[in-house]
Amino acid sequence: MSNNGTSKLKAVIFDFDGVIVDSEPLHYRAFQEVLKPEGIQFSFSEYMDYYIGFDDRDAFKEAFKLAGKDLGESELAGLIRSKSITFEAIVRKEIKAFPGAKTLVRDLASRGIPLAIASGALKDEIILILEKLSLISFFKTIVSADQVKKSKPDPETYVVALQKLREQLNDRELNPALCVAIEDTPAGIKSARGAGLKVIAVGHSYGLEDLEEADHAVKNLEEITLSSLVEVVSR
Repeated sequence: MSNNGTSKLKAVIFDFDGVIVDSEPLHYRAFQEVLKPEGIQFSFSEYMDYYIGFDDRDAFKEAFKLAGKDLGESELAGLIRSKSITFEAIVRKEIKAFPGAKTLVRDLASRGIPLAIASGALKDEIILILEKLSLISFFKTIVSADQVKKSKPDPETYVVALQKLREQLNDRELNPALCVAIEDTPAGIKSARGAGLKVIAVGHSYGLEDLEEADHAVKNLEEITLSSLVEVVSR
């Protein structure tokens, strides 16, 4: 690896929804089903505009806030559970990876590059999908919404992912500037940069003009190569 410069790249941390899997339409359907009895509904375009950067907890809070309704902690916990059950039922019937996702993950793993996930999704949901896609074995660590107190754009998700990678790699000096996050939202980019990582943004959910805070932006995962990852950490 050192001969071609890849030793500069210490790890790649993927966001999940909107990066590896095209799950946002499925999350939207689950939210709609759970919120319908509450008299709260919104269009998919509104979901993409207002909710895509949130984890489930903050998405429900935002939905109730915009609807002018109060939401207690016990009710919030119940909604999160119901949405998770609904989402898992949908996923078991239909889920697909974005083009290039499986190839990129397998290629990086085959070259010995540590991989992790830092996501606003729930861990059980992530594991279920990774197992269905036969990708679960490639990730050294998964950090999810139920493992942090503050969701993106707060950097906590990436800070925790880095801590876990340091422990697993036995590398206390793991430099975040030599790690690349792959993100699809402005909130995710801000989170990763706040933790000190370099960021490649993929235009699955937003136009590239909305992802300018990333170190590099591409239209899809098929444009991300090992060389482009190394180039980003070499800047």
